[in-house]
Amino acid sequence: MGNDESCLFCKIASGEIPTAKLIDTERIVSFNDINPVAPFHALVIPRRHIATINDLGEAERDLVGEMILAGRQLAADADLAASGYRMIMNCNSDGGQEVFHIHLHVIGGRPLGGLVEKNT
Repeated sequence: MGNDESCLFCKIASGEIPTAKLIDTERIVSFNDINPVAPFHALVIPRRHIATINDLGEAERDLVGEMILAGRQLAADADLAASGYRMIMNCNSDGGQEVFHIHLHVIGGRPLGGLVEKNT
């Protein structure tokens, strides 16, 4: 699981596509979502290409923990800790994943309401 030269998030992580990074460590990068669904909407991604949550293994346990803690830090920095925020990871098309490089959404700044759409 190296980097995928055609992957948008790999290009952002490597700096090939410049973006203002909110968090930038050896293993993860965070930046604002270009299509925010709330006043605050950031993404946390690993530098290493991992296509979906299904591709995670035991070796990525610490990496995923680091992503969650980075999300918590982003929420605290955005003054969302007391009012609340949401962290979401989507998996595959039916789960809402659009970019096939795992990423954690950190969303807040307004009441977010229910999580699941009702069946129609």
